[in-house]
Amino acid sequence: MNAKRATACDTERGAYRFFTPVTLRYGDTDRQGHVNNAVYCTLYESGRVDFLFTGEGESLAGGDTAFVIAAISLDYLQELNFPGTVEVASKILSLGKSSFEVGQAIFIGETCFSSARSVIVVIDEQSKKPSPMQPQFRKHLESL
Repeated sequence: MNAKRATACDTERGAYRFFTPVTLRYGDTDRQGHVNNAVYCTLYESGRVDFLFTGEGESLAGGDTAFVIAAISLDYLQELNFPGTVEVASKILSLGKSSFEVGQAIFIGETCFSSARSVIVVIDEQSKKPSPMQPQFRKHLESL
């Protein structure tokens, strides 16, 4: 089969404007010596937190709302090894009324090691039901 495999999101560094540096830890590796597959989700989480929360840990969504991940998919493109620092690239792919889709990729320099796509829903913390995004939060996401 000669069909090119589709990836979860863009794998070109130039497709992103928002980057979060993350230092890999020895504990991130498995017995084969490469970064364990489960650690990729934590790396992507670091990137999402960097643009969804203030430096003080306050949610940018505002009010009594929280974020929940409704779906996530990722592709492993190359082996990633310790030591090193990666950059988690993040961008908004689409905005709904109470949800948004995030595209991400892990880079060292121009080389992409993984790509991911996630759907995040803004919920009311009391009712645990979807809550419409506040206008200032929507503007923030549109700027990414």
